[in-house]
Amino acid sequence: MDVRDLQRENIKNLSPYSTARDEFKGQASVYLDANENSFGSPLPADYNRYPDPLQLDLKDAISKIKGVPIENTFLGNGSDEAIDLLFRAFCNPGKDNVIILPPTYGMYEVSANINDVEVRKVNLTPDFQLDLEKIAETIDANTKIIFICSPNNPTGNSLNRSDIETILANFKGLVVIDEAYINFAKQKTFIQELTEYANLVILQTFSKAWGLAALRLGMAFSSTHVIDILNKVKPPYNINQATQDLALAALQNIQQVNEWIKITVNERERLANALSRLEKVKKVYPSDANFILVQIDHAHWTYHQLVDQGIIVRDRSKVVLCDDCLRITIGTAEENNQLLTALEKL
Repeated sequence: MDVRDLQRENIKNLSPYSTARDEFKGQASVYLDANENSFGSPLPADYNRYPDPLQLDLKDAISKIKGVPIENTFLGNGSDEAIDLLFRAFCNPGKDNVIILPPTYGMYEVSANINDVEVRKVNLTPDFQLDLEKIAETIDANTKIIFICSPNNPTGNSLNRSDIETILANFKGLVVIDEAYINFAKQKTFIQELTEYANLVILQTFSKAWGLAALRLGMAFSSTHVIDILNKVKPPYNINQATQDLALAALQNIQQVNEWIKITVNERERLANALSRLEKVKKVYPSDANFILVQIDHAHWTYHQLVDQGIIVRDRSKVVLCDDCLRITIGTAEENNQLLTALEKL
């Protein structure tokens, strides 16, 4: 398949905005082309010049860690920007549809609604796995994207790899695998499969394991055709220079990040075991993420009791298949102990 055939007709014919930095490559001593402030900026670092619109230095550093070539990498203002751009580039409003698999990350549906794209929902099975038969029945000629979150949010589990591969091999649209929590999982990333599936898009983020949620920096990996289309429709300077500089510095501290991942996984196991011993806890679901989904007596009431004590978890009790469930992020050992003490007293 040629994924370029999936894009909207108006996108095929779109002439992207050409920035001053697109028209000139290399270094110069005098920059009088972009109407910037030539005197500098009122900050210790000079931010008066526009940033690299394609973030090539940052992508090069990422490629050394991820093993993905620059031309297969897109950087967005969080993964949410990549999600939105996929709708804008590939889905015709009022005509096309996408499939999401509840319970799942809420921004897929929000972005679809913003872009006036029909959402077709195929619930996960009771054990939070893909219902391949129902997915196949739901696909039609106007289904452009299937969003798969693995490890899944809010359930925390990884989806069966063979089931995802079945969809990749048989669906003639884009398959977006959101791997925001892959750093905490035993299951390996789908990055190695990029060369096998032209319709595969992988989302990852700096917001979780890398501890850079405030920077709003997300990654998308795909075939060059898909990346070229995303670069065509994105805002010219979507990643600011401060974010690029800070992310480059963070990439030098991968040992610290790996240590935090190890601690998080150990705390996840300890917290899950401790929660399972509490009388009010009905079930602790297995997790490959940096959070745990817990079924608990009177979840909504418990949530507000914790809020009153300054402890904030996520009430997921009204989400499909998550009756009486709280989603609990893995905190520091001290924070986790505080939570356990509070729950024991309720």
